[in-house]
Amino acid sequence: MKKTVFLAAGLLFSVSAQAQILDIIKSTVKNQTGVDLSNPKTTTTKWPTTTQQTPTKNNSSVNLGSLTSTQISSGLKEALNLGVTEGVKKLGVTDGFLKNEAVKILMPEKLRVIDTKLRAFGLGSLADQGVKLLNRAAEDAVTESAPIFTKAITSMTITDAKNILLGGDNAATNYLQTKTQSQLFTAFQPKVKASLGKVGADKVWTNLISKYNTLTGQAVSTDLNEYVTNETINGVFKMVAEKESGIRNNSVMRTSSILQKVFGAQDGK
Repeated sequence: MKKTVFLAAGLLFSVSAQAQILDIIKSTVKNQTGVDLSNPKTTTTKWPTTTQQTPTKNNSSVNLGSLTSTQISSGLKEALNLGVTEGVKKLGVTDGFLKNEAVKILMPEKLRVIDTKLRAFGLGSLADQGVKLLNRAAEDAVTESAPIFTKAITSMTITDAKNILLGGDNAATNYLQTKTQSQLFTAFQPKVKASLGKVGADKVWTNLISKYNTLTGQAVSTDLNEYVTNETINGVFKMVAEKESGIRNNSVMRTSSILQKVFGAQDGK
């Protein structure tokens, strides 16, 4: 019986102590904040408003002003045309491809074993001649590529001009390449084929592959026309990308009012 009385008394003391502690907390909160915990009011807590920003290459800091999509498209196309014109001019001369390591056409990958074997048999000069004539064919053919590229650029509909403008250094070139690579190849391949014959690359390579097959007992073949066409087009695109990057990053290279207006707007990106 005594144990029960003591247990009850202990519980009452515990409850009383908790009540006193709660009263102290309520009093302290009321004194410090003015909030009466004994008479709570339903309130709506207003948290600071935050907006989840989607990464957009810091486009928010770029003021495109009153530029229209048409103006942006015109600026991008002018930059591409300048790249093609100047690129073709640099590539369409003797050693334009051969002495430019960025665009030099090497022996086709699947035929590079030929280079090793021919040099092992003391025929390195033949291998060198083969590579040289691939580049000579490209240098000859590329002079006729400008109108093909220009037509592709002119007819290109840039549906997302703003994003391209605010994109990377080569965004417009990459867009052009994606949209026109196949039609450029179709239009340009006959030019390359004619140039391969004109510089004698077709005969040299027939002789080169024939010697290799005789020495090794293999039967290697390749479509040089397709290979050189792709490499020549890629070479032009590299030059265009270089020009585009220059216009984007160097105001001195913006040689017209539309280039200054359009690319000047992206300087703050």
